[in-house]
Amino acid sequence: MLSENIKAIRKSKGLSQQELAVKLNVVRQTVSKWEQGLSVPDSDMLISISEALETPVGTLLGETVAETETDNIKAIFEKLEAINWQLAQRKNTRRKFVRWLFVSLCAVTVMAFAALGIVKSPYLEWNYSDPETAVLGVAFHSFEWLFVRAAPIIFVIAGIGIFLTRRKE
Repeated sequence: MLSENIKAIRKSKGLSQQELAVKLNVVRQTVSKWEQGLSVPDSDMLISISEALETPVGTLLGETVAETETDNIKAIFEKLEAINWQLAQRKNTRRKFVRWLFVSLCAVTVMAFAALGIVKSPYLEWNYSDPETAVLGVAFHSFEWLFVRAAPIIFVIAGIGIFLTRRKE
């Protein structure tokens, strides 16, 4: 609702995103993100937006009834609290996704390393007099050589990622 109101009021005042951004001392992309609902202005910026658009903060947040100032502040607080809760939920979901991505990367690295250990480089016993076999053997050997050197680094980075994305309580 906030994003739609900022956009509608800005357009009704005949301002472009760039003009509003200049008034608020922010970049145009910031205004665009607010209007698309990708980010939310903090309370100080919300006040600056209301001043730049010459509109009460309550109207920006969706209120249509003029109330006393303490009621407006309470309503703004409640709406900002709800927005902050939604942003925290989104951040938590993103953190969980990244954590499982790192866990999956660790698991795939360990499984690939185990598979290479079980297979024991069968291409070393191939007849390399045939050019196609030679090229394929070199490709397998190159992959194995790179993987064996990169796997520990990938595993450590994924482990650090898992540690950094843990839930802090």
